[in-house]
Amino acid sequence: MNKIAPLTWRNILGYAVGDVANNFAFAMGALFLLNYYTDVAGITAVAAGTMLLVVRVFDAFMDIIAGRVVDRTSSRWGRFRPFLIWAAVPLMVISVLVFSVPAGWSADGKLIYAYVTYAALGVAYSFVNIPYGSLATVMTQVPAERAKLAAWRTMLASATFAFLALVLGPKIRGAHDLQATFTIYTSGFAVLGLALYFTCFRNTREVVARTTERVALADSLRTLRCNTPLLLLCLCSLCMLAGYFAMNASALFFARYVLGDAGLFIPIVLINVLGGTVVAASAIPYLVARIGKKATFVSGATLAAIGFLLVFLTPATNVPLMFAALVIAAIGAMVPMTAVWALEADTVEYGEWATGLRIEGMTYAFFSFTRKCGQAIGGSVPAYLLAASGYLPNVTAQSESARWGIQAGMGLVPAAGFALAALLMAFYPLTDRRFGEMVREIAARRTTA
Repeated sequence: MNKIAPLTWRNILGYAVGDVANNFAFAMGALFLLNYYTDVAGITAVAAGTMLLVVRVFDAFMDIIAGRVVDRTSSRWGRFRPFLIWAAVPLMVISVLVFSVPAGWSADGKLIYAYVTYAALGVAYSFVNIPYGSLATVMTQVPAERAKLAAWRTMLASATFAFLALVLGPKIRGAHDLQATFTIYTSGFAVLGLALYFTCFRNTREVVARTTERVALADSLRTLRCNTPLLLLCLCSLCMLAGYFAMNASALFFARYVLGDAGLFIPIVLINVLGGTVVAASAIPYLVARIGKKATFVSGATLAAIGFLLVFLTPATNVPLMFAALVIAAIGAMVPMTAVWALEADTVEYGEWATGLRIEGMTYAFFSFTRKCGQAIGGSVPAYLLAASGYLPNVTAQSESARWGIQAGMGLVPAAGFALAALLMAFYPLTDRRFGEMVREIAARRTTA
């Protein structure tokens, strides 16, 4: 480990811009897709919610397949970096097609188109995101450097969420032809995304070697089963992402119908993904150094649960208090959502320590599998809440029950998700000290071998 040259800022930022490209496909779906399907494409809330749930679960299984393919890949550019070039073009093309539901098609035809294009997007995204996430585990084994990769990845991803909200939010509110607006902007983001993936490819490196080049499927599954920290981290992420995506999917509805001003969508997004990230990114190195990654995760998730509960309980007429609650929730949420990337990288070493086999791709794929299940649940729950509470698309005002359903998706669901994540993390067994011991043991084994 000590013979590996330290990461440069070119490596760190080069890696981080890859997540900006990811989010030109991913964040667009999180922020706008449910609203696009219901209010632009004309798909019912129930049908859209079911489609999002089914396809995202399908995507989760595709992650496992992608992880297996990635683990068996070997090229002169490395194991993971080539996918940033090979799979990026189909991903960016399909990201445009998802927001291009043909207006003249029947209701069934539109729904079938949505299923096919969104499923194709998930397949392409798996073959980019799994190698991208796995790449961090082979760039360095130094905890401080992994923390930097996690922090900068999270900061730039959050900045992308804010950028999309700032650019598209006003356009959606004021445009007469929303379909044309989505088509134009997604096409531009696709071109920019390709350039960023190439930048990531050029400025990253793979330096952590394996003892076994190609691991058998049975051995990979055995390594996953033995990896208790990974299993607990996956459960935590499932709960956390279910809550966070429920909030994302509800934000535009919340601003428009609960707070009564669609223009407030932009400050809500800025608070959630930018304001929270700035505070979390500056606090995490200090918190990790003082109390460790595990305690940092628990503290942030607990604060997020309190903040989101306040969002649900605060009367919609008290906008200043509502935004104060959102600030608390955002700061709390971004702490565990940043720390989780460093924790996932550590579980790769745990698996290698426990079984002697290093499976970066399958480890990240299983982690991503549970995250996508959480995203599927979180993205679909608001749709079902809308349908159950009597939501009517494109009306001036909603019923009291519909507004309650929207506020529950914005506050109550994420509060429950982060509270459960904090509880589960209390049982996480891998401390920072134990991680250091494992890395030294692995290095000694390799030297002996």
